Amino acid sequence: MKKIVLIGAVLLIAIPIAYYFINQRNETKLPIINPCDLLHDVVSPELRNKCRGHRIEDFEFYNQNGNYIKSSEIKGGIWVVEYFFATCKGICPTMNSQLKRVQKAFKDDQSVKIMSFTVDPENDTIEALKKYAIEHNAIDGKWHFFTGDRADLYELARKSFFLLKPAEAENLDYAGGDFMHTNNFVLIDSQRRIRGYYDGTNPDEVDGLIADIRILQSE
Repeated sequence: MKKIVLIGAVLLIAIPIAYYFINQRNETKLPIINPCDLLHDVVSPELRNKCRGHRIEDFEFYNQNGNYIKSSEIKGGIWVVEYFFATCKGICPTMNSQLKRVQKAFKDDQSVKIMSFTVDPENDTIEALKKYAIEHNAIDGKWHFFTGDRADLYELARKSFFLLKPAEAENLDYAGGDFMHTNNFVLIDSQRRIRGYYDGTNPDEVDGLIADIRILQSE
């Protein structure tokens, strides 16, 4: 059986994405972020010069309830996105504790959805994600935990959300051991455009995320 080595130290430094605009948030209007706005090492080479029109690609995965969800079914709302894995003992518990705050802030607003995509679909089965969702008091229809084909999950992270470095995503070898994910949350608007990145382990940045969701709601 292939062994996955989970190294806490790696997770703590896992792709600390340095987006130069994070601290340039406007109080009344959020930036629209395109690939050319990001550091090159988190963007696939073919997208690095794209400076307008980037949108999250269509996707379809199973959620924790075993429902096959297409992105077209949840379009038109605001998304908060992360990549994680259920057995993570490093940054994931902290990140998902913070996502519980986001869920609580918008629990009665059906336009705001939280999406947690696994980086470990071999172990994060529907049953495992259901257990994890229950443990985190995830509201059905509000907070989706997605699993599916590993290549599709990583492709979406690498070319839509920019949450994995291209070289790491392409060279990842489960037989060799480690997999990485970032500590960042991504804010996506109703037109599937990236509007912000936030350190999911930092309560102050999550406060900023909650405030920015309200800014998007007023646009």
